[in-house]
Amino acid sequence: MLYASYWYPATVVPADAGAGHLAGDGMSAKVSPAGRHLGDFAVTPRMLLITAWALPVGVVSALAAWGLLHLIGLVTNLVFYRRAATGLVAPGLVHHDPLLVLTAPVAGGLVIGMMARFGSEKIRGHGMPEAIEAILTGGSKVSPRVALLKPVSAAISIGTGGPFGAEGPIIMTGGAIGSILAQALRLSADERKTLLVAGAAGGMAATFNSPLAAVLLAVELLLFEWRPRSFVPVVASVSTATVARWVLLGGAAIFPVPVTQPHLSGWVDALCVLSGVTGGLLAVAATALVYLAEDAFARLPIHWMWWPAIGGLAIGLGGLVEPRALGVGYDVIDELLTGRAGLALIIGILVVKTLMWSLSLGSGTSGGVLAPIFMIGGALGALEGRWLPTVAPGFWAMAGLAAVVGGVMRSPLTGVVFTLELTHAWATAPALLVASTTAYALSAVMLKRSMLTEKIARRGLHLTRDYTTDPLETFFVDDVMATNVPVLNGQDHVGDVVARLSRAEEVHPLYPVAGPDGGLVGVVTHGDLTRPAVAGERAGTVADLMCPVGVMAHPDDTLRHVAYLFAEHGTTHAPVVERAAPHRPTGLVSLPHLLRARLHDLTEERHRQRVLPAPRHPVRRSRAGGRGPGRRPSERTNAGR
Repeated sequence: MLYASYWYPATVVPADAGAGHLAGDGMSAKVSPAGRHLGDFAVTPRMLLITAWALPVGVVSALAAWGLLHLIGLVTNLVFYRRAATGLVAPGLVHHDPLLVLTAPVAGGLVIGMMARFGSEKIRGHGMPEAIEAILTGGSKVSPRVALLKPVSAAISIGTGGPFGAEGPIIMTGGAIGSILAQALRLSADERKTLLVAGAAGGMAATFNSPLAAVLLAVELLLFEWRPRSFVPVVASVSTATVARWVLLGGAAIFPVPVTQPHLSGWVDALCVLSGVTGGLLAVAATALVYLAEDAFARLPIHWMWWPAIGGLAIGLGGLVEPRALGVGYDVIDELLTGRAGLALIIGILVVKTLMWSLSLGSGTSGGVLAPIFMIGGALGALEGRWLPTVAPGFWAMAGLAAVVGGVMRSPLTGVVFTLELTHAWATAPALLVASTTAYALSAVMLKRSMLTEKIARRGLHLTRDYTTDPLETFFVDDVMATNVPVLNGQDHVGDVVARLSRAEEVHPLYPVAGPDGGLVGVVTHGDLTRPAVAGERAGTVADLMCPVGVMAHPDDTLRHVAYLFAEHGTTHAPVVERAAPHRPTGLVSLPHLLRARLHDLTEERHRQRVLPAPRHPVRRSRAGGRGPGRRPSERTNAGR
């Protein structure tokens, strides 16, 4: 099982807090003057080097996004309009031969299945889980073959009518660009991860002209941390990719919505809760349907190479019912968000698009999830807007879009910012936040995994998205260390030492050994002192059993730093020495001490208590002026404590 990294935000600890130890239900932390060597972030000058490399990654990722969009347009024009053109066009804009609508997705699925079978299986799926898996298990290494085959397979899938978006493939393609560059340099796995995510976020920003949403997506789904060492290079890549996009594709909003002063009120926010609930339920249903389809395909007695063709048949049948559900559908999203979509189109997209997208995605074909989610969420909101009060044209479609994105991807902030950057309807931000967060909360309660992490879990991995403070970063060695550890003299006889330790109140796993001048010269374990030995060895001195000091801790080290020392040196205990006097042992820190900090964190999470006293009930008096029935005064006083 693999566990993703936690996010460690800054933790404020009072500088004048006294030394504390685990007692009762809490533990206090302190900062000694020597602790000023610690800072808010662990930053080195290498961050600037990685940022410099992220700049060209952003430009190349934008070029890849531009190339992918034109390749999708080329395949769509060739298949459905029989012309050589690269402009994006919807397959269902005009009436086509039903046989073409039915067979084109099947043919595309056949090509994708063969590309996956004989090229690289990594091109299957919608891209984001594959990028996450490369980060978690592959050392952020992506094959150059994937960088070439993924966009080509996605263009074939979408161009032949597949109801997918370009964002998933460009995440994988942009990530591959960053990873390939990183593999050519002498970098660590974390630095490769940073450049991989920088390429993925750069491609996303260039595809949708959404730099803020791309950065949020990187933080919420790909980086598994919020640290300057990764955040700064990702922003650098996104910034250059956005500028390159403005040159290549223009800088206007993709779906501009003319909302300047929407009629927002408390009632609108309350109705956005309703929109969030319906969006969350749709997100749960769509996620379940995708993996229900995946399980059904897995039971087929044929090789998975043929599954995308069967998924293509579902696409073709859906295209016969609602032709405008084919392809990326940017034109449909635009009509939904601007309030121009008719009821027949809304219902057709909501039902047909959801079914054909879920079934075909479960077949393992290549294509992204964001554009279909935009369309499905917009259709849900547009349908609700026919009964809800008018706020602004397309407002409820925007609320539905933000809600479904927040529910499907479990990224509420990304859902809100995506909607705002796609439409430039910034005044709707508070209401969209309500809708997206409501759907996110409902989805988190009803489903253990999101559409992205479920695929990761099915591959035997575990990805936690509970970002929280590490308690080991909050407490210091001085808060938990043992201070009553005897310091042995190297010239003491082993027998005398063993007899003296047998009378001690506490046994320690390790004992510091001091030289004639009282300075630390080594350590000896309790096991070495007490193991069965020959009489001649018993007659030796502590210096004969002493080992060199492998690792030392300081009182102002954080417990997280000590945990890293233990892992690096393969030990579970270390002597503690003052930073100013490194040869003077002052205590011992061991693995159980680190667990005490974890226990404190567990206590804060699970232990419930009333902090403020319960309200006192007024004393009731009888009509005669005396005290009425009830407890005696002493009982009432005790009850109120």
